[in-house]
Amino acid sequence: MDYFTVGYVGLFFASFLSATILPLSSEGILLLMLTQGYDPTLCLIVATIGNSLGGLTNYALGLLGNPTWLKRIGISHMKIRSFEHRIQTYGYWLAFFSWVPFVGDPLSVALGYFRVSFWRFFGLMVLGKAVRYAVLIWMLGL
Repeated sequence: MDYFTVGYVGLFFASFLSATILPLSSEGILLLMLTQGYDPTLCLIVATIGNSLGGLTNYALGLLGNPTWLKRIGISHMKIRSFEHRIQTYGYWLAFFSWVPFVGDPLSVALGYFRVSFWRFFGLMVLGKAVRYAVLIWMLGL
């Protein structure tokens, strides 16, 4: 059974899994469903919720991180502090770009690792993911 045959539930799971480190594309599933007559508004909502929950999973994984692990792989304390300062200064804005392929998932993990404000992270992450899906739907003219 593939994602397309299970409709909105499949879109939810594809969106969730594509927000993790798994190499999946929720955009392809979304576009396929839209071309088959699924409701654009419901697709937008389902894909955004699924993808956002996947992003929250990444954030939670970051919260589990331990600074000693980074030191063990050779990252200096000074480098960790420098990165932490930049994340704390601008980090929550990076949450808006958590949908970007290849960098969005590690960004979400890093934002959790450095304990960026949950609500700022959550709000900007959801907004970014919703805007991305809305633009795709708009590009189809729906």
